[in-house]
Amino acid sequence: MKKRMFVPFALFLAVSLLSACGTQVNRVGTDRAIDLSGRWNDTDARLVSESLINDALSSPRVAQFVREFQSANGGRRPAAVVGSFRNESSEHIDTSIIARAMERAIVNSGRLDFVAGGDTRQELRGERQQQQSHASEATAAALANETGATLLLTGSVNSIVDRAGNRTVRAYFVTAHLTNVETGARLWIGENSEIRKDIRQSGVRP
Repeated sequence: MKKRMFVPFALFLAVSLLSACGTQVNRVGTDRAIDLSGRWNDTDARLVSESLINDALSSPRVAQFVREFQSANGGRRPAAVVGSFRNESSEHIDTSIIARAMERAIVNSGRLDFVAGGDTRQELRGERQQQQSHASEATAAALANETGATLLLTGSVNSIVDRAGNRTVRAYFVTAHLTNVETGARLWIGENSEIRKDIRQSGVRP
């Protein structure tokens, strides 16, 4: 009898232990900032990108350029393309996330038009070329009809890490440049150095 009672109890115990070791996932809103490691994350990219774009569009030189461009082009807004953002920090940072956040900030500002660059531009050109041979003449996209970018946005990410014992302070510096594609003149240079993280870990070096 004791042996029969022991088997169900052992199964119950095993199931309980497996349940306790299982993975638990909680969904969180995208507007909630979560810092697990203290390193660069998606919230940092969004905050910095919005800040830099707002700073660029409030620049007197950029505002004057936009007004003069619209006056000379029937009210059409200048188009911007986001170029490369270099990672010059000491940690791995996916700078494509920053580039995409910059793109969203440009579009949402309503002050500039946005044209695709990089891999997306190459895919579009390949699709148009394919349509010349495989799509009907009435529906094929025309070649050499792209909207040319007037402004190029580029930048870089750098960081400074100060560590003592179990305390680490990480400071990030994101620099951006808005350049006139035709003349090469820099219209605006901005830097965001507001992301600073104080990380303390007990007995573990971050």
